[in-house]
Amino acid sequence: MSTYIEHIVRLTDHRDRDLLELTLSKALLDLLPVSRIVIARVVRDEDDRRWLEIARLDAKGGGRVIDPQRVDFSSLAKLEDAGDRLRCLTLRDRVEIAWAGPDGPRITMLPLFSEFREEDQGVLELHSEAALSEENLQKVDSLRHIYRNMYSLLEYSDRDAMTGLLNRKSLDDAFYSAVLEDIEESASAPEDSSLPGQERRHRVPANYWLGSAKIDNFSVITEQYGRDVADDVLSRVARILSNTFRTYDRLYRFNGEHFGALLHCPDEALVLGAFERFRSSVEKYNFSKVGRVTVSCGFTTVLEDDSPATSIAKTEQAVDFAQRSGGNKACSYLGLVQRGFFASSKKPEEATAS
Repeated sequence: MSTYIEHIVRLTDHRDRDLLELTLSKALLDLLPVSRIVIARVVRDEDDRRWLEIARLDAKGGGRVIDPQRVDFSSLAKLEDAGDRLRCLTLRDRVEIAWAGPDGPRITMLPLFSEFREEDQGVLELHSEAALSEENLQKVDSLRHIYRNMYSLLEYSDRDAMTGLLNRKSLDDAFYSAVLEDIEESASAPEDSSLPGQERRHRVPANYWLGSAKIDNFSVITEQYGRDVADDVLSRVARILSNTFRTYDRLYRFNGEHFGALLHCPDEALVLGAFERFRSSVEKYNFSKVGRVTVSCGFTTVLEDDSPATSIAKTEQAVDFAQRSGGNKACSYLGLVQRGFFASSKKPEEATAS
């Protein structure tokens, strides 16, 4: 068993926000007389909010840690279907559920994540055979406090100060730690010999998509209304972006009026639908000092040989096409390639084979 100090060192040694929940869960399992740890986060798709168990670990071994981007949202429990969790979240206080008397097994629930950001709300569940002592509850509170401090520090370093969206640096981390690893795992999966070679090679899509969005005629807005009004437009567009996409999509401000989104989605039609909703929401919004503002969007699937820079470049080509076509459009890079507007991105040998 590791010491309390050793677990604090591990928890504060991270530079990857996505590993904090796993480290906290392992520490609590090691230090407390508990049989299971569950960390459940609130996720949203439009107005539908549900529970995502991002970590579930058992003292006897086993469990799972979930990547929020790869979850089937429709399979998750609705917020109101887990009343005790919801009560803990609402009260922002400890909730205990005992089902076999005051000295029997119970679940102790404590609020986790941010107390202020709606997209960072969640609950920590401790499953134990009896009530936890005050000493053990103090350990939990201390580790929760350290966890939240680390989460906030890493969150701050990953966020754009003006909009609260993720910054360009954090895209590189997500791209290499999640996206490309997932693609490589799919590519190295055993092939089904009953399928023709071409079908075997492409039977598992990567399903990651990167998109860009730029405010149309933003330089005109800045020149006509000034920097403060332009910054207000940026902040409002960022808020619309956050309200349109799912809480587990990764949303970015790359620079200036250039926004981005990294999604895990099964097909192009759903991705196009998301960007169309965002484009339409911006167009319908009444910007008090400017009036009508529009955005142009472009998106592409992420391929095995892509880097963050090459993927962004493809999305910017699609955005540029949309803006040169009058703006206020959402365009697929692959769709434009297929229609002959851009040169194919295939390797020479792939072009020859096709």
